[in-house]
Amino acid sequence: MSSTIDPLAALSASSSSSSAAAAGAGTAGSAQNFLTMLVTQMQNQDPLNPMDNAQITSQLAQINTVTGINTLNTTVQGLNTQFVQMQALQGASLVGHDVTVQGNKLAIANGSGVGGFDLASAADKVSVDVLDASGRVADTLQFGALSSGKHSFAWPAGSVADGSAYTFRVNASAGAAAVTSTALMRDRVDAVSTSGNTLNLELDQSGSVPYSAVVAFN
Repeated sequence: MSSTIDPLAALSASSSSSSAAAAGAGTAGSAQNFLTMLVTQMQNQDPLNPMDNAQITSQLAQINTVTGINTLNTTVQGLNTQFVQMQALQGASLVGHDVTVQGNKLAIANGSGVGGFDLASAADKVSVDVLDASGRVADTLQFGALSSGKHSFAWPAGSVADGSAYTFRVNASAGAAAVTSTALMRDRVDAVSTSGNTLNLELDQSGSVPYSAVVAFN
């Protein structure tokens, strides 16, 4: 009685390859092994119960499909590498500029402390507590009702020295219910780096963060 070959199993080695080049070579080798197995099977098939043309065509179609998928994966990996390289070039142009990321540190310069926040939903009462280096409330900004989304503010820092370690805390509510908020801070890009396929920005206050963590470019 005839038996069938599983082309997906025959290609299992190539699909687990760790590099694009090895994957391509593994796929080609596995495809050849599959064809050799298919020919052997046809040569040793039961004459009284031979494989029909539909069965052979189906198995050949499967090997073509799997080979095509591996080729596509190799192409996608190459495109991803090029994309990261393009991001690195774009990231390099950000060095020395400010970006907005999640965080609650105030960017104090020239007598003003800049920060922001993102409200998950509309709030009828919003305030921001400015905290000094010891965590004590130095000032409170009142905003009243605000819509959902991103908002920025500038606190009059007065005589507070540039770069002082001040932070802020957002308080938002709608009626008796608290509204979820995310603090946003401005930070300076000092350098860029890559880790695998990830582009990272080295920020002055926040350290290393992925490029995807940038909320806005200032």
